[in-house]
Amino acid sequence: MALGVVDTGDRAAGIEQSMRRRLGRECLYVPSCRIGLYLALRQWCRPGARVLMSPVNDDVIFFVVLAAGLRPVQAPLNARDGSIDLDAVPDELWSSLGGVLTTNLYGNPDPAPQLRARCDKLDIPLIEDAAHAIGSSVGGRPVGSFGEASVFSLSKHAHAKAGGILAVADPALRGELERARDELLAPRRLTAEAAYTVRPYAEAVVRGLRLTTAAHATMRLLGMQERESIRMPLRPDALKQAVATAPSLTDFDPWVRVDMHDYRLVSGRARLGRIARLTERIDAKLAAHLAGTERLLATRWAQPGPGPVQPLFRVPLLVADRDAAIAELAGHRITVGYLYDPPLDEYAGADFTDVSPAPDRARWFAQHALPVDPLRAAKVIAVLTAMGAEPARGPDGV
Repeated sequence: MALGVVDTGDRAAGIEQSMRRRLGRECLYVPSCRIGLYLALRQWCRPGARVLMSPVNDDVIFFVVLAAGLRPVQAPLNARDGSIDLDAVPDELWSSLGGVLTTNLYGNPDPAPQLRARCDKLDIPLIEDAAHAIGSSVGGRPVGSFGEASVFSLSKHAHAKAGGILAVADPALRGELERARDELLAPRRLTAEAAYTVRPYAEAVVRGLRLTTAAHATMRLLGMQERESIRMPLRPDALKQAVATAPSLTDFDPWVRVDMHDYRLVSGRARLGRIARLTERIDAKLAAHLAGTERLLATRWAQPGPGPVQPLFRVPLLVADRDAAIAELAGHRITVGYLYDPPLDEYAGADFTDVSPAPDRARWFAQHALPVDPLRAAKVIAVLTAMGAEPARGPDGV
């Protein structure tokens, strides 16, 4: 390996093998889902291509798409769960696309079988962002097994705080992607590895002591929090200059690194060892997420869709006054994160993305979705019940 991303050998190989068994696909370890997604977009999408994606998504993902030299096109969404509404995409829009990027928001699957068929018809790539969706399935197959490539985050269900997997349909591409990965990475820093090692303990201490100001300051120092609001500052003038140089991950680093400054660092032994241990235990985590999801979907704030219940990473309850619910939960030491409001087309504007042909549903979902941790299901239900939280009522009777 050029930079020794897996000079620990067995540890990274074990992570890959664990995911290979789960997906039935060739898997390549990457230090972060962000790196994996950039590699996939550069490998399968031609520069300048228009890529359909969800407007309810992390802004970091939006900037990765721009960094790959692509034009984001915001899709219409299902207001119940934030998945892509395939039937609401106009025919003329389909014909202009050079790729599709799914989100599988909070673990709710996008309609991958139908998107796969549509992409095959148009001869364009399907890339699956499965960061939230380890353990989710659709059409009897795991999410991440439909596209030319899929990316997984080991920071989510596995709670590893780092690491990702790039899974590919064609195993012959592994060597090429491995070399491309290593060219993007920076040598490991001992300070970064030390920060990673102490991070879970520091986070637990400052939160456990309820030192709110100290907690936020400490998390910022650890690169865990850089936002004053849900979306990071766009900085449009600087962004226009970066877009002019794309594809270039380096020029987009000020946006892509937010909340994870070590996203492109070579992984050290301690980091890989912890990620490997947590990845091996992920089935127990998924079972717990499934149980909590089932409990939350039985409440009056949920809108369960068709198909089997998934082991969601977060369950998007739909609440009339979300800000009040967030504040009440915070008073009970339950943090609500992974909010994506406003939608990306409103956040970035027409200079940087094509707006959704049907923006109202995404706007409504982004304003009312309360993504709660299914591992805290009992406490969340108790708090929302006690405060008298009302379900949101929205488009088409949602």
